[in-house]
Amino acid sequence: MSFTRQDEIRPDDQYYWVTQNEDGSYTGVPKALEDKEESDQDGNPMYVKVLGTVDGKPAMVDSTERLITKGLKSQWIAKVNHNTNMTLIPTDWYVIRKVERSIDIPADVATYRAKVIAWCTATKASITAVTTVEQLKEINLGVSI
Repeated sequence: MSFTRQDEIRPDDQYYWVTQNEDGSYTGVPKALEDKEESDQDGNPMYVKVLGTVDGKPAMVDSTERLITKGLKSQWIAKVNHNTNMTLIPTDWYVIRKVERSIDIPADVATYRAKVIAWCTATKASITAVTTVEQLKEINLGVSI
């Protein structure tokens, strides 16, 4: 007969590589914070594969672009950029109207957009500064102004 422990919380898969042990407990290994240029088992650099030709036949070949595994910092910065863009979309038309027809952006809209952009800049700086997964977990990725 086997059982699963109910007293232990599984580590968050966003931040850890998680395995379940035989006794039902979990082991979580923190994911890498920084980007990593990948190398093969012999230490040779790896490159992004693209469709090319070998001996006149289609084949996957190395490009000139290094293969990079994105770390948590890059992934979280991408999320912040996405959240910021989604937050600004409803007011983007004011900016377009300003550029196309020289109609001023209302002050409250300009102030709101400036606050969202400032939040984005500060949050990305906070992400860049972290040195541990625990610090990264404390950062709010939702736009809060």
